Amino acid sequence: MGRVFEKRKHKMFARYAKMSQAFTKIGKEIAIAIKAGGGSGDPDSNSRLRVIIANAKSVNMPKANIDAAIARATSKMDKDFEEIAYEGKGPHGVAVVIETATDNPTRTIANLRTHMNKTGGTMLTSGSLDFMFDRKGIFSINIAGINLEDFELEMIDFGMEEMEDDGEGHLIITVPFTEFGSMQKALEDRKFEIVNAQLQRVPTTGVELTEEEQEDFGKLLDRLDEDDDVVNVWHNLK
Repeated sequence: MGRVFEKRKHKMFARYAKMSQAFTKIGKEIAIAIKAGGGSGDPDSNSRLRVIIANAKSVNMPKANIDAAIARATSKMDKDFEEIAYEGKGPHGVAVVIETATDNPTRTIANLRTHMNKTGGTMLTSGSLDFMFDRKGIFSINIAGINLEDFELEMIDFGMEEMEDDGEGHLIITVPFTEFGSMQKALEDRKFEIVNAQLQRVPTTGVELTEEEQEDFGKLLDRLDEDDDVVNVWHNLK
């Protein structure tokens, strides 16, 4: 009985740790969005902030946490974060793009090099992997009440490349990176609820690894996931 309790407690603490990491990273994204929006913490006038708030809600970040992050950023209590993407080859040649939000790039790159070195990977110069990933905007909206045929015809004018029902009540919309803002405005103008929105790096080709090799690569992903400066990790492992 004691072992079962300890196992459950460990899982609970692990889950809360993951949530805490997610909230910390969203807090940094909020700070960057407010900086990019000229210091505006009003989501009605800051489109990027609106998207991040929607993403925060989708991972159950409490409203009090969101409001506190906005207050810190607008009152300049937060450190001056900047967005930097780094590139590398993980173990067994998997291409990796690591998006960070950092107030100390020297610390961040040193940590990333350590993660790579410890798992058999290596860092690359910026731009080395541009040809291996397409940048896409991905939106998730509630599907209820949407006439899919009419919606598709209308949204094509705003850059929509694909749309797909995820089977969980959401419509997933894909646009080119350059059309992200146009699609966001089109959806908001038509009062569609954006559940989640994200810029993604979609690999143009993939690599296949054995189960053992995948475990090696998983060790790198675990280390990156635990790094507070890392916001997103994109790779071309199938």
